[in-house]
Amino acid sequence: MLIPEELLNFSWLEPEQRECLDEGIVVFSRLLITGTIENIAAVDGMIRSHLENWDFSRLNRVDLALLRMSAYTMMYQSDVAPSIVIDEAICISKEFGTEESFRFINGVLDSIRKTVQG
Repeated sequence: MLIPEELLNFSWLEPEQRECLDEGIVVFSRLLITGTIENIAAVDGMIRSHLENWDFSRLNRVDLALLRMSAYTMMYQSDVAPSIVIDEAICISKEFGTEESFRFINGVLDSIRKTVQG
């Protein structure tokens, strides 16, 4: 799958914001974006299997993006603790999601965590 270059070069940020980015954050962010997109079928399958009484097509974009990146991390990056992934997703959802997003994100990701940790 072709990943748009503007996604990986953070063109949506203001130039002064891009200049302030730590190189480690840039590398990790690119890995997260690339890995999520390259494994989108498996990631979406995992999310779908953990949605209870909710249709995948009804997910809002913020929640879907958070679920995808978080599920990818828990599935493919064993060096990152699932509790950290979930906590970060909850914090981001509180800032950018709907009023109820953080509860929904927490529930789905905790269910995925249980599956991944087996």
